Parts: sequence; C-alpha cells; structure tokens
Amino acid sequence: MRETSATVDPEEIARFAAQAEAWWDPEGSFRPLHRLNPTRLGFIRQHLVTHFGRDLSSLRPFEGLALLDIGCGGGLIAEPMSRLGFRVTAIDADPKAIAVARAHAEATGLAIDYRVDIAESVAETDQRFDVVLALEIIEHVADPAVFLGCVGVLVKPGGAFIGATLNRTARSFALAIVGAEYLLGWLPRGTHDWRRFIRPSEIVLGLRRNGLRATRLAGVSYDLARGEWSLSRGLEVNYMVMAERR
Repeated sequence: MRETSATVDPEEIARFAAQAEAWWDPEGSFRPLHRLNPTRLGFIRQHLVTHFGRDLSSLRPFEGLALLDIGCGGGLIAEPMSRLGFRVTAIDADPKAIAVARAHAEATGLAIDYRVDIAESVAETDQRFDVVLALEIIEHVADPAVFLGCVGVLVKPGGAFIGATLNRTARSFALAIVGAEYLLGWLPRGTHDWRRFIRPSEIVLGLRRNGLRATRLAGVSYDLARGEWSLSRGLEVNYMVMAERR
C-alpha cells in the first residue's frame, strides 16, 4: 500500500483502528451499522438484481459477478455480498479491521479476498469489477474527487456503483453529530467531520465526471420510536446513490 495517499486520512484510520475489535459486536461501537445493514442490503440487492437482470427469488442471484467493497471495515457488507453469490474483493486501509474481517469470514466458511489496500492502488492495476461499493466511507476520505476518480476507473463497462454517505446540511449536523455522537452516544465523539459530508449534487457531478451516471438517489431515515432505519424520499441526512457505467 502507498506510503502517502490522496484518499486516506491517517487520523481517520487510527480512529477506527482503536475500535476494530468491536466490528462484529451488535451492541458495541458499530451498533449503528448493524442496525442500518438490513436497509443497505435491501437497497443493494433490489437495484443490482434489476440492473443485471437477475432472479430476485434466487438465494445467490449474483453468481459470476465480481464486487469490490472499498472501506470494508470488519466485513459487515462483504459477507452478505459473498452469500449472495458475488466474488468479493474487500479492501480497507486499517490492518486491524482486515484481520478481524478475515478471522470472521474464516470462521463462517466464506471465501473473501480481504486486503489491506486503498482505492488508488487497486485502480492502478488491471482489476475491474462489475460492482463497486463505498458505504459510509466517502465522508472519511481525504479527497473525494480523487476517490470518485478511482471509482470511475474500477467499474467495468455495464457495471454499477453504489455509495452511502451523509449530506452536508444543518439537519445532518444536528442529527448525525450533535444527536448521534453527543446526545445519544451512538457513535464515539469525533467520528464525523461535518465539513466532509458531501451533498447529493456533488457526488452526482463527481460520478458523471468519471463516466458514471447516477440512476437512483434514496434517503435513509431513522424512526426513533421504532428504532428502525428505512428508505425515504428525504436526502437531508443519510442517503444512498446508485450509478451505472454504460
């Protein structure tokens, strides 16, 4: 892996590395991601089945397709993607997270190619993927423009990109930082820097500049009374985006 990178912030990596052992604890530091996962997975499965013309009723609808999970952490998305039939390569700049992910996959009998690596390095190889995922990672990279450039290189013609991130609005500051980090304690304080949140218009333009056309934007909202996440029309806080390369 490169000694320097335009997409990796060492302070961000250190912050997540300090919590690496908690990746698979549903009540630990990554509890919000565990709670969010069913909604993320539903969006990914539904839209990729449609994009690739696969059978929605199949247990492994994505057999024969290659997927790259950028910023995979402990493997919370990589593992279900493998179970859905994808040939999964999953990368993260945090060696501790990759060690946790490898151990968990081995214990559950899943063959996932986990690597301590970054998007820039993979983009410089000849590897290309049918699907590239970047979930809750764009708001942590040092240079989103360079990151989206790497994504544009890594998606095969006819392939798809799915990202999940946070909008840069007053509402996102109130809920994702003041609420989630300081009042409710869902996340360690300092997890997010509001200035790094990215507006939907910015990510759509960044993808377009790199040959990817956004086809779907969906908000992700939390119902405090029910304790559940769901897709919504509101993009003010969390949202997901799908883009295609023609």
